[in-house]
Amino acid sequence: MFVSFNIHHSTFPMPFEFNENTFIGVSIPLYAIVIGTEILVSHFQLRKYYSVKETIINVYLTLLNASIDVLFRGIYLFIILQWFFDHRIAEIKGHPFVYWALLFVLEDLAFYVEHTVDHYCRLFWAVHVTHHSSQEFNLTTGFRSSVFQPLYRFLYFIPLVLLGFKPLDIVLMYSITQVYGILVHTQMIKKMPAWFEWLFVSPAHHRVHHASNVVYLDKNMGMCLIIWDKFFGTFQEELPEEPVVYGLTTNLPQPHHPLKIVFHEWHHIGKDLQRPTSFANKLKYLFMPPGWSHDGSTKTAKALQKELLPATEQAVFNQRPVLTERSL
Repeated sequence: MFVSFNIHHSTFPMPFEFNENTFIGVSIPLYAIVIGTEILVSHFQLRKYYSVKETIINVYLTLLNASIDVLFRGIYLFIILQWFFDHRIAEIKGHPFVYWALLFVLEDLAFYVEHTVDHYCRLFWAVHVTHHSSQEFNLTTGFRSSVFQPLYRFLYFIPLVLLGFKPLDIVLMYSITQVYGILVHTQMIKKMPAWFEWLFVSPAHHRVHHASNVVYLDKNMGMCLIIWDKFFGTFQEELPEEPVVYGLTTNLPQPHHPLKIVFHEWHHIGKDLQRPTSFANKLKYLFMPPGWSHDGSTKTAKALQKELLPATEQAVFNQRPVLTERSL
């Protein structure tokens, strides 16, 4: 069945041509200004948000990600996504503002789904974990890319293409929303206005997402809109009594090794697959959440949070904060 939505943007052409090249030309100076400002302010305020080694690793990982994206883009954009667009089930017609606004909302939802899968399926967590492996949190952490994500990210764009959104428009919108996703990687902004924090992902929300504290694990998955987390139950406020500790629950012994930073989780998966257990359990080491084990020797974030709950309730009763020192 072919459905027609009266929102076609080509009926009302944009007043100027805005494509990804234009966007890159605008965003690079923006990054240079905000990152340079944060480096200077944090240095003069002695906050030590940046280190040379971590910043170099962040740049290294985003260059790897970008290289794979460039090499693979012709395949997923002009062959795979274009094929689905040619077989789309809907046609969008009408004003361009509605088209782009609808694309923004639906793509943000698609990112939420992808991001959640990356956290709850160990196979994809092995790719995404690089983004979380830094014990620092600053604007360059936003560039600490999941290196191999371009090889599967386009799968989450297929429903948008089938609805009638053009592949090039989808990629452009993703690039635009990623700018916002990078800018929330900061400790300089403590809180945004209440109306803003109700609707949008704020730096406080995303600090929670990068925390290794048990109570914060696998929370606040959104890119731009926090409403998805609130609707699907993955939202968590930043708690004054629980200061954020950045990094992984078990941090890397060689955090700056150019290969181990990318492949360390694959190495651990390989070791788990060699365990003497059933084939079904071996599959679970691939597809269950990180921390799952057939013998209970390691635990998932949900299991750790379930154990923490009674202690949290007791702490509230006694009016004193809880200290959590657990790792997967």
